Amino acid sequence: MKIIQNIDDFEGSEYTVVTVGTFDGLHIGHQEIIRRMTAIAKENGGETILVTFDPHPRLVLDPDNKDLRFILTQKRKFELLDKFGIGNLIIIPFTLEFSRTSSEDFIKEYLVGKLCTKKLIVGYDHHFGKDREGNYEQLFKLGRELGFEVAEIPAQYIQGIAVSSTKIRNALTEGDVKLANMMLGYDYSLTGKVVMGNKIGREIGFPTANIEVEDKYKLIAAGGVYACKVECDGAIYKGMGNIGTRPTIGKHDFTTEVHIFDFDRDIYGKEITIYFIDRIRSEQKFEGLERLREQLERDREMIKELLKG
Repeated sequence: MKIIQNIDDFEGSEYTVVTVGTFDGLHIGHQEIIRRMTAIAKENGGETILVTFDPHPRLVLDPDNKDLRFILTQKRKFELLDKFGIGNLIIIPFTLEFSRTSSEDFIKEYLVGKLCTKKLIVGYDHHFGKDREGNYEQLFKLGRELGFEVAEIPAQYIQGIAVSSTKIRNALTEGDVKLANMMLGYDYSLTGKVVMGNKIGREIGFPTANIEVEDKYKLIAAGGVYACKVECDGAIYKGMGNIGTRPTIGKHDFTTEVHIFDFDRDIYGKEITIYFIDRIRSEQKFEGLERLREQLERDREMIKELLKG
């Protein structure tokens, strides 16, 4: 995948298949858009182009909102776009001035003028331009006038729910990571460097790797105990993760940690990725470390059974 920071650097193609958006989560609806794009490009000997914005428009338009969180970091999003088969990723700097661009001007100047779009693929709820005024009807009308075709991808449903980034964020903040994963089409994850903890887990037979997630806008799922898989040095392990404040030991800082099964290596300073498979219970306070240890033993057996196979 070519990452193009300046749209004028795109070298051009006789047949361009384009989509536009922020694509937080790259969920199954987004993946269907990409599948359609790659199929059309292959049929016509063309190239796929995904146009996105940096920083995220909400960070520019609502800078005082301290609760903004996103499903994917930029790094992870780029990795997935490459995996899903996007040929060209064009990043347009998003500024207050750019936000005033009307949807019609954006189509004429960027999609037609700079990218020579032949086919535009959008999701069923796609809006763009100043105040999100642009929609499918306008795209279809302008496409006929300016010489490009438009295809709209219908909603994708999971358990009767029309998949969207907002619904995935809601599921994660409620701890329903299993539903979030179904809507994403892959496992929600956190990546970070392993940092020094208080080592109480080791004292009770459950040593944990504590990670520090650097991206302050990364959405952290609800507190609780999770069945996890852990990627470290290219290998995948099974484990038991915890997100929360560890109330039994009197700590109130919010942490993410994982006890990796059958693992006894020093990985301080290494970057690991924790994939969250299912949440088995909420975080709770126990009457002392012995009660906590007993519960963790039960949790571990439950998770080992859940992750069998």
